[in-house]
Amino acid sequence: MFTYIVKRLFGMIPTLLLVAIVVFMFVHALPGDPARLAAGPEADQATVEVVRHQLGLDLPLPQQFVRYVGNLLHGDLGESLRTKRPVSVEIGERFVPTLLLTLTSMVWSVIFGLAIGVVSAVWRNRLPDRAGMTVAVSGISFPAFALGMVLMQIFSVQLGWLPTVGASTWQHYILPSITLGAGVAAVMARFTRAAFIEVMQEDYVRTARAKGLAERIVVIKHTFRNALIPVVTMMGLQFGFLLGGSIVVEAVFAWPGMGSLLIDSVNMRDYPVIQGLILLFSLEFIVINLIVDVLYGLINPTIRYK
Repeated sequence: MFTYIVKRLFGMIPTLLLVAIVVFMFVHALPGDPARLAAGPEADQATVEVVRHQLGLDLPLPQQFVRYVGNLLHGDLGESLRTKRPVSVEIGERFVPTLLLTLTSMVWSVIFGLAIGVVSAVWRNRLPDRAGMTVAVSGISFPAFALGMVLMQIFSVQLGWLPTVGASTWQHYILPSITLGAGVAAVMARFTRAAFIEVMQEDYVRTARAKGLAERIVVIKHTFRNALIPVVTMMGLQFGFLLGGSIVVEAVFAWPGMGSLLIDSVNMRDYPVIQGLILLFSLEFIVINLIVDVLYGLINPTIRYK
């Protein structure tokens, strides 16, 4: 297992390099002049050219990319064109709120998704199954931004129970986490139901029932662990999507996280911050996939990595 993990860690390097190339070309294809934005609207052309030279934007794209990669190898993500602060500092300040919101959303969505999926599988084609899948389809179909605005209208504007913007108290996490996790809970419920139904049709489950074991024991001991392998895969992917896909939710709730930072950076053509954020999102997906593969071996001891 240790050798496998080391190989996967080294395998991240070419993937991240490819992502860096694509992101670099995409960012530089965006319309707008970052030198003009950095110099300010009142700056004359001579000042803009000085700023362009200071930022290295007057160099050919290959030289800019080589310098960018060289800085990355030294742990330098560059300097924000807007705030003149290191990109690592800009992202670091926004990372914790996004991570906490993602973890909060993931915890409740996994618990509810697993519960609804298991109940729907055990009582398949009966009332609990129909009710659970109706809720799941509704969660998938309802857009996140619309759900967020509905929740704010009801619980903040009309009832006055919860705050709408900010991240200073635990109450601020309730509405954004529900908005962000609703779709994940729905996907988890449907995926868990499908996985459990498939496992419950296996011979060893029928044998356990034939021995007279209670249905609760059959579900928990013989079905749950084997059905978790595909579910864990979905959990890992959904966690990665939550980290990188919270942009809309953060915009709705004015959440001080990486999503709002990315929106501001795109609007201001802040190349270094955009590149740093997208590289971070890519690294998160790679690391999450590695964690999922490791969890496979813990859930199912028959899986061995070489």
